[in-house]
Amino acid sequence: MNAITLSILNLITSQIEDFSLSKIDSALILNKLAEIQNSISSLSIQDEPIATAPIILLAAGVVIFLGVAGEAFFKKTGIPDVAFLMILGVIIGPVFGIIQAEAVIQVVPYFAALALIIIMFDGGLNLDIKHVIKTAHYSFTLAIVGFILSVIIISVATHYVLEWTWLESILLASIVGGSSSAIVFGLVRNIRISEKTKSILSFESAVTDILATIIAFILFEAVLAGHFDLQTLQETIGRAVVVGLVLGFGVGIPWMYISTKFGNAQHAYMLTLAILFVLFFLANSFGESGALTALVFGLMIGNKRHLSRILRFKVPRIEMDDPTHNQLTFLVRSFFFVFVGLMATFGQIEYMIFGIVITIAVYVGRAGVVKAVLTKRFSKLDKSVTNSMIPRGLAAAVLATYPITMGLPNAEAYPQMIFFIILSSVIITTIGLGKSKKIPPPDSIQGGFVNPSDDSSDDKIINEEVDEYHEKLDGGFVQPSDDSKK
Repeated sequence: MNAITLSILNLITSQIEDFSLSKIDSALILNKLAEIQNSISSLSIQDEPIATAPIILLAAGVVIFLGVAGEAFFKKTGIPDVAFLMILGVIIGPVFGIIQAEAVIQVVPYFAALALIIIMFDGGLNLDIKHVIKTAHYSFTLAIVGFILSVIIISVATHYVLEWTWLESILLASIVGGSSSAIVFGLVRNIRISEKTKSILSFESAVTDILATIIAFILFEAVLAGHFDLQTLQETIGRAVVVGLVLGFGVGIPWMYISTKFGNAQHAYMLTLAILFVLFFLANSFGESGALTALVFGLMIGNKRHLSRILRFKVPRIEMDDPTHNQLTFLVRSFFFVFVGLMATFGQIEYMIFGIVITIAVYVGRAGVVKAVLTKRFSKLDKSVTNSMIPRGLAAAVLATYPITMGLPNAEAYPQMIFFIILSSVIITTIGLGKSKKIPPPDSIQGGFVNPSDDSSDDKIINEEVDEYHEKLDGGFVQPSDDSKK
């Protein structure tokens, strides 16, 4: 590393010696940036798409540091750290060339699968099954209508503006048609809206992620074949739902009971993670993505308390804030969104403009959907937050790489447009949430902007019923969170 250090110091020294205020102009700035880029790129192996191990470790350390800083910034300001991490990925990838796009494409299937599994599992853990059941009609309506409207807007614009075929246009629209569960799950934890609205937004994002994944893979084959079969779409979606529910419930319920017997066993969480990976493998063996399976399995594990009362067996205190799980989720989210930035390309300016414009169009269209779906039972704040929640992320970024590996027409355009769609959707969501904070709270305030959920009294009763047992058994395979002690 001494050579690397000396090269950096020499670079800095040369920049200082050559610097003169009188000589500052655009050409000088561009030249200096080019010199810095070349110097950093020289630290990696020549003729290889990826840098040396020390440089990779340095980049990983920077990502973790900035991920922690971004998370703290988010908690203080409410501004998602996603855009910050994506821009970091652009800097260490396309800008300075420390890691090249070719290397990123090679690891996409592996890293994307891991990210999808962990994030969907985490989403299931944090969904309250009572709220899911009570708000399912809102969630499904918002998800299906919103997804279809987004697909229509984007596909029509793509067909007539970019002059793509209808199949290619619908494929692009399907990839970016739904909100990102990776972002939404993180946002709703820190937004003081009603529990019902949190459940609606979380479940909506999970459903649209799954829809986008299933439909996109069908359309990949349709584009290659040159024709589309509606019956195949219906059969594939039906099979995916059946496989996901059967595996998720079939393994989740027995494992929910078995895991209670571990108590504070050393590797209890890792065993649960192992089961999750096996379930994902089984789902893929049946030709499905495994996203729904991971979500349902997490839903079972995260709702042990409620389900144990139905199934009539006692469980220790169940909380979702397991340190191991939280750290793993943090790492996956941080590295994934840097990963998205690494895949970015900036070949054609029209793709950037198009991505931003259609994102704005989707945001405008969502306002009408939210107004129609959310009734007067929801506060103005709930509606405002729901209207703003349009971030695109995991599914879109992963699926954007498949046209390249499959050799589809206009393959190079997908990562370019989708990067700007993700980035602009996150910015719009951030601005929308900032405006929502200015909305006056409902009449009753308890711990935040909105009224507590109608189910808060039910949760109190449930907590009281298990208190005696909890006093004897402290912790399941996860530890109690600080909130549980309040």
